[in-house]
Amino acid sequence: MFTAAGLAAVYVAQDYSMGTAGRMGPAYFPTVLGALLAVVGLIIFGRSFFGKDEEGVRHFAVKPLLLVLAAVLVFGFLFRQAGLMVAIPALIFISAVASPKFKILPTALLAVGLSLFSWFLFIKMLGLPLPVLGPWFTGG
Repeated sequence: MFTAAGLAAVYVAQDYSMGTAGRMGPAYFPTVLGALLAVVGLIIFGRSFFGKDEEGVRHFAVKPLLLVLAAVLVFGFLFRQAGLMVAIPALIFISAVASPKFKILPTALLAVGLSLFSWFLFIKMLGLPLPVLGPWFTGG
């Protein structure tokens, strides 16, 4: 994942002028950072074959992967239709179910806390025009 993101940054930056270390162009920072990120990804990938962990990866966790993906998709759908105060708890609950340590009370507290924090930060402090409750609840 790191390697792919780094190489994508380097690829996108090819359309800009590079410049020099003394006079950096718009491509300099994304190219250098992308290349470093790609190298870190390759190092992590290589080390995964030579670790001291005898257990290793036994299986690919499909259910948690699909649940987290579903949580992000549900958030994207609910955000416009139901609003911030519905989409964030849905995201948290669906992704929390992916964990074998899922407990309802800590998840509910996290959902309420992050919803209130997001409302305060994005709507009150930053003044972003985000729907607190969407058309499903406001009739609009």
